[in-house]
Amino acid sequence: QVQLVESGGGLVPAGGSLRLSCVGSGILFSATVVGWYRQAPGKARELVAFITRYETTYYADFGKGRFTISRDDDKNTVYLQLDSLRPEDAAVYSCNADGLYTDTNYYPSGFWGQGTQVTVSS
Repeated sequence: QVQLVESGGGLVPAGGSLRLSCVGSGILFSATVVGWYRQAPGKARELVAFITRYETTYYADFGKGRFTISRDDDKNTVYLQLDSLRPEDAAVYSCNADGLYTDTNYYPSGFWGQGTQVTVSS
């Protein structure tokens, strides 16, 4: 069955960086689309970025210029590099795979990881 496992979260000061990983099993990331979402306490889940099988990428406005999504096909892993972190970036970040997408949106599938916590101190 499909399993997604995120890692790489942690506590960083404002301005710091983290690299999140999403490892897939039972699914080939090179053949589908993978998205990252985040959800802060009391807030709705929001799309952060996604990468298609063609390696085209999309970023939410808040992440443009600061976040980078990439894929390593040998490791069947999608990364989300988070730079210049701000306190408002603190959230649980989760990956999703094999959803539907347009040029500017991603509609998640039922395949989710457990999430990884990102905390940013001011």
